Amino acid sequence: MVRRSVVLAVALAYGPGLNAQNVTRMDAVNGVPEIDRTTQAQDVRFKDARGDRMTVAVRLGGTGPYQFLVDTGADRSAVSSAIASRLSLSPAAPAELHSSTGVTTVSTAHVPSVEFTRPAQKLIEAAVLESGNMGADGIVGADLLRSQRVQFDFEKKTMTIVPAAAPDFHDEPGTIVVEARRKNGRLILTDAVANGQTVTVVLDTGSEICVGNEAMRRRLLGRNLVDAREKVQLQSVTGEMISGDYMFVRKLQIGGIALENLAVVFVDAHTFKQLKLDKTPSLLLGMNAFRAFKKVSIDFANRQFRVVIPEHSALETRLAMAGAGQP
Repeated sequence: MVRRSVVLAVALAYGPGLNAQNVTRMDAVNGVPEIDRTTQAQDVRFKDARGDRMTVAVRLGGTGPYQFLVDTGADRSAVSSAIASRLSLSPAAPAELHSSTGVTTVSTAHVPSVEFTRPAQKLIEAAVLESGNMGADGIVGADLLRSQRVQFDFEKKTMTIVPAAAPDFHDEPGTIVVEARRKNGRLILTDAVANGQTVTVVLDTGSEICVGNEAMRRRLLGRNLVDAREKVQLQSVTGEMISGDYMFVRKLQIGGIALENLAVVFVDAHTFKQLKLDKTPSLLLGMNAFRAFKKVSIDFANRQFRVVIPEHSALETRLAMAGAGQP
């Protein structure tokens, strides 16, 4: 594959006073390492004023469909307490929830089956959370995606989950592929540089905005890191709050892609410590970055991040719309 560099500007218009809500990140079940009875979670889903969350239809034990958020940063899936009660799901052992503000204990439930592709997949346990905090009826996490591929088509405004063996857009003009590795169920990109400094990137479709750790912020100070425009609040699933600085990174390069003027919230979140990335400059790549592309594919089975670069005219339109505060 010929390596090339493509530069996209992805600054989006976020106004003051935006509230961040939560998504869970839980330690892996089948197919990825387990850590005792502890589930791992982090809650940095940044809900913008538009509230245009992308969900997929999911059937649980033959009932539904329900609208689930697809979160590639969550190691285990979750279901709302309302649905767990309605379906009389049997409780499983409580588990520790790692959020941006710390650790708490949450309930889990046995779910007989989950269907968003055929055949249905078995899910033994899921976290039980409040739908208001998730912004959906539940969350499809990496435990259900290990043999799947998540695809976004931002021109058609669609998101789909397909088996990794299904045909995709790899032959489409403007396609760039970046190889990834897996850590605790998540896909990690190490071929990344922010303002000339090496960073570790975690693909996180559950976050509406990119989130950087303090190690990354310190490394970038004095290297075209735009001063904080405002403080924002991130709220955990337990209701606790943590403050972060809403800033812009001049350039983030991932493989042959370069994203310019990338909006990032920098916060000393517990998540980075949980992932053992608190000492390493790291970034959760959120939906504001993904939306800069025409199409995005996150392939868990083949450990690949694939994007289609928009045509020049389409890119100019996106920039104009971003400046006007449109999606």
